[in-house]
Amino acid sequence: MERDPSSFLFAGINFNRKKFAGDFARFRDKKERDDPVESPSLSENAGAVEPEEAPVPAKKRKRKAVSGSDAVEGISVFKSSKSAPDSAVEQKEKDEDGHLKERKEMYRQMERDAILRKKHSIHVSGSNVPSPLQDFAELKTRFKCKSYLLRNIAELGFKEPTPIQRQAIPVLASGRECFACAPTGSGKTLAFVCPMLMKLKRASKEGIRAVILCPTKELAAQTTRECRKLARGNKFRIKLMTKALVTNPDLSKLRCDILISTPLRLWLAIKKRKMDLSRVEYLVLDESDKLFELGLVKQIDFVVKACSNPSIVRSLFSATLPDYVEELARTIMHDAVRVIVGRKNMASESIKQKLVFAGSEEGKLLALRQSFAESLNPPVLIFVQSKERAKELYGELVLDNIRASVIHSDLSQIQRENAVDDFRAGKTWVLIATDVIARGMDFKGVNCVINYDFPDSAAAYIHRIGRSGRAGRSGEAVTFYTEDDIPYLRNIANVMTASGCEVPSWIMALTKKRWKKHRPQRESISTKPKDERA
Repeated sequence: MERDPSSFLFAGINFNRKKFAGDFARFRDKKERDDPVESPSLSENAGAVEPEEAPVPAKKRKRKAVSGSDAVEGISVFKSSKSAPDSAVEQKEKDEDGHLKERKEMYRQMERDAILRKKHSIHVSGSNVPSPLQDFAELKTRFKCKSYLLRNIAELGFKEPTPIQRQAIPVLASGRECFACAPTGSGKTLAFVCPMLMKLKRASKEGIRAVILCPTKELAAQTTRECRKLARGNKFRIKLMTKALVTNPDLSKLRCDILISTPLRLWLAIKKRKMDLSRVEYLVLDESDKLFELGLVKQIDFVVKACSNPSIVRSLFSATLPDYVEELARTIMHDAVRVIVGRKNMASESIKQKLVFAGSEEGKLLALRQSFAESLNPPVLIFVQSKERAKELYGELVLDNIRASVIHSDLSQIQRENAVDDFRAGKTWVLIATDVIARGMDFKGVNCVINYDFPDSAAAYIHRIGRSGRAGRSGEAVTFYTEDDIPYLRNIANVMTASGCEVPSWIMALTKKRWKKHRPQRESISTKPKDERA
């Protein structure tokens, strides 16, 4: 046998293969029967370097066989049953990623809203409060506002929204109910008229679709003018509930989109003239705290019940919002948003406020004349506590050749309108008034408000002085007080300090007295001695 140099089993041994051929054959047959995987002959095994590694190729072949079977299973019917859960998991992961992104964006938007509200001193409460406006252009992108309305807003001089407009317009445009409190002259009328026109969209013949209630005829007339200015370019029917309209025998088929009225006239129209308010979509109570006073509550309640449309949107606006008004508002409103600009029941910070001690009634008239002699800066608005005192003060100023006018409840509607129009046009420099025009009336450019008679409440004070310093302008407010008024000084002083005005320390040391109406019996307005008066 030839020696195989690679074999270590037979190293140094020579075999004669021919001589032992039979033995080799028997050995080979036995070996094949015992292990068919092994090499067929010892000579072939002798060629292997390491006999222990002989089974390795078999193991490798088995692994390949398993992987092959996996590949076959991937093509078989079982592929669909395995891939379906995978696709469901992938879809679930995508949905979760989408929800996560939405949540992150929502939190970012909430943070941006909070920053904007803090910047403009806007305080809100309620669920899912809509984001405030960045500018008026958002009305088109967010609420599909018509171009005519944006054009009218620009023509009226509104370059950017005021704080109350930033928040109240999105709330009402989203179909949410709202009660709002903002300083005088902050643009509350636009805040409720703009979303009303946006939602009504176009004129209709279906009857009255929106109602605005105002406490005074003068404010109702002013609101009507502002509505018509904003609706210019559209064919909305905007009507003021006048005395002539109330006398109409049948108002059941009145064609009107927006109706502006005082509570009494609307109550008469519903009760006696069959006016139908069942289609009203929007109800606004302007100067709501005045409307909820005892003399008007029954009329307001009657009107609210007459507006029976289940999808109606109600809103309340005022510069002062007492707690009892909020409680009443919550009883008639559903899921309402509360919007407060600045501090609740606060005067405008753009008004310089001053207290002047006059000593007596005669001293007040002398102080007024001295003020006019030193620096009369018209237009000036003077408030007194009664129509009798308004007449008396008017008579005194006429004697001083001051271009003055007077407005009170004894005058006819035409006379009152003429007095207001002359004051607006600059024909008269001084307008003497009772609290009848302290609510909501907008006199552009009023430089000074004089409280000749001490106001009967903090709310009356806020609304009186709010006739100046409107729409961002500066103004001045002077309040005369006598010995009779000193117990109530602290109430007014609190309002002054809240709006940033300085008050003497001795006044702040006074005890705050709880009051309802402070209207003491005052002497007649005259510088004549008592024995010479008629």
